[in-house]
Amino acid sequence: MIELHYWPTPNGKKVTILLEELGVPYRIVPVQIGRGDQFEAEFLKISPNNRMPAMVDTEPKGGGAPISIFESGAIMMYLAEKEGRFWPQDVRGKYEVAQWVMWQMANQGPKFGEQGHFGRTPESAGDQSYARKRFADEVHRLYGVMNIRLYDRRYLAGDDYTIADMICYPWSVNFQMRGVDLEEFKYFKRWYEELSARPAVQKGMAVTAGVTPEDPTKLPPEEQDRRRKLLYNQRARPAPEGGMLTL
Repeated sequence: MIELHYWPTPNGKKVTILLEELGVPYRIVPVQIGRGDQFEAEFLKISPNNRMPAMVDTEPKGGGAPISIFESGAIMMYLAEKEGRFWPQDVRGKYEVAQWVMWQMANQGPKFGEQGHFGRTPESAGDQSYARKRFADEVHRLYGVMNIRLYDRRYLAGDDYTIADMICYPWSVNFQMRGVDLEEFKYFKRWYEELSARPAVQKGMAVTAGVTPEDPTKLPPEEQDRRRKLLYNQRARPAPEGGMLTL
């Protein structure tokens, strides 16, 4: 059984799309990131970067103890390799896919996320105009990267649908909110419409965490303040004392 520690954000939906495409059984373990579940000690054991999703495979290939993995790209590589689908293992095919998985993790996800962050930042925090333009331009550039890539191939890694496509799709869907005109990127649009019609993509995108999301504006002021301090402007946590190595 796959246990997916999850909240319905684009990073979580990358993995549920793959799980639905694979048709393997999985169980959702809710991680309510708005209230700070990702900082709980038990979650940090499997996701030391205090981010979801994280996964535990209770029945790994070859047997043995459960395997836990954090970072959505690593989870998707693991699942695709285990099931022998959506990630070719010959050296050329493997790295054709891997480079686009890395591209999403290093470029699309972070830059799109920063655009959303600064778009939500109130003016009381200072002038946000430079940050908003900076990340709006970068998001536009990245849609262009995908568009050019898809100019002469059906999918991001070539002729076959792979985890490279699945990992990029959830961050791509809110183009209107991002100020992107889909008609400007016709090759991306063709890819986006094809993936949007896949039943497993639709199912993966619709997966919830089984609980009703909170409305943070209705929380008591003191709880809103606690969460802001917990979730924003994080700094390093201290390491525990008595480690295995003496420095």
